[in-house]
Amino acid sequence: MSAAELALQERLKQQELQVLYRNHHSWLQGWLRHKLGNAFDAADMAQDVFLRILSRQSPTKAAEPRAYLSTIARGMVIDHWRRRELEQAWLKALAAVPAAELPSAESRLVWFETLIAIDRVLDTLKPPVRQAFLWAQLEGLSCPQIALRLDVSLATAERYVAKALRRCYALRFESHVESHVESGFES
Repeated sequence: MSAAELALQERLKQQELQVLYRNHHSWLQGWLRHKLGNAFDAADMAQDVFLRILSRQSPTKAAEPRAYLSTIARGMVIDHWRRRELEQAWLKALAAVPAAELPSAESRLVWFETLIAIDRVLDTLKPPVRQAFLWAQLEGLSCPQIALRLDVSLATAERYVAKALRRCYALRFESHVESHVESGFES
């Protein structure tokens, strides 16, 4: 595709997005306000929906614009509530730590962002894989114990735990590489 064709395609995409925004932003914000119960969060999330659409490479023209927007927004609402639930659990855990032992505000933020990233990784796993990993990490169960609980072979339980660990290691490694690249260093 020539540069002129790419520029034309980008202009068309922007025009489609402008029409989508103009015709449906108010509706989307109302829909989100109903789902979230908060006008401020709804306004922020409505903007985030359009930013997500803008960042996509594919065209934005949809046969059913409101269905298209609500599908994107529904996923974002789920993420919002999941994050809120995780944040509440995190704050509850911090409240149990003696004040003298609390990490710095910066460290708490890094830990919380890490928890969110791990939660996203775990959410991509099939339920038995996720459950095996959580039992191994949080309850200290061995693979034979996990195999019994899941009613699977020992080899399957080991594969489940290994798969989840590989995903977490990949997350850690990617974060490590990104932080070094952002700071101008590569490892």
